Amino acid sequence: MVTGAGGGIGRATALAFAAAGAAVVANDLKADGPGMQGLLRDVAAFGGRALAVGGDVSREDDVRNLFARAVAAFGTVHVLVNNAGIQSDAPFVEMTVAQWQHVIDVNLTGQFLCAREAAREFRRRKVPPEISRAAGKIVCMSSVHQAIPWAGHVNYAASKGGVSLLMTSLAQELAPDRIRVNGIAPGAIRTPINHEAWGTTQSLDELLKLIPYGRIGEPEDVARAALWLASDESDYVHGTTLVVDGGMMLYPGFRGNG
Repeated sequence: MVTGAGGGIGRATALAFAAAGAAVVANDLKADGPGMQGLLRDVAAFGGRALAVGGDVSREDDVRNLFARAVAAFGTVHVLVNNAGIQSDAPFVEMTVAQWQHVIDVNLTGQFLCAREAAREFRRRKVPPEISRAAGKIVCMSSVHQAIPWAGHVNYAASKGGVSLLMTSLAQELAPDRIRVNGIAPGAIRTPINHEAWGTTQSLDELLKLIPYGRIGEPEDVARAALWLASDESDYVHGTTLVVDGGMMLYPGFRGNG
């Protein structure tokens, strides 16, 4: 299951899992949106299996329906990629309560609700030895802004800081059930949500000053990390955040003593 699969990182992740042979439950606000329908066509083109389920991850009833549809279609869920997220930016003193709450609801409460339903399903089913060494895997999509302050985006940064501690707390609690929980913290990725940061030559040049590796990330960079964390190749990786950022969190401004 991949939430926020209608575009960007979510779409690339859903395609990566389908290409690897997984049946994919793809979630976005609307199942019949162009992004979701395009995803279904792309998965079908290489013979994969995918189900599109619309729903708002910040709404408990929608999340319960999402998991019920997944279990009805495929029998169970083995992996959750908790990816759905939004931005609603404003200077702090101008940010409305509605802007604050909407981002927290989707980015943090949405991950709580989806992870809770996944953990319930994993506990019910227990370890399927023919499939995996774990009962289930949860990948929480965070951001480098779980650690890097971001003026003008305090709701987003606060939500991602919350995702980090949500992930580690779940990992601590669910480990005895053989449920693995990890996070991914993407840096600057070429997605529509941050088009302003890379859409022109000038903006891209400024962005690359923050990335020691010298290129912007692609959604597929994050998708490959999610696929690895969901596989038994990473079976002893638990409660950790894999940073996929080309070195952004190395604070390149401090090169040469700052």
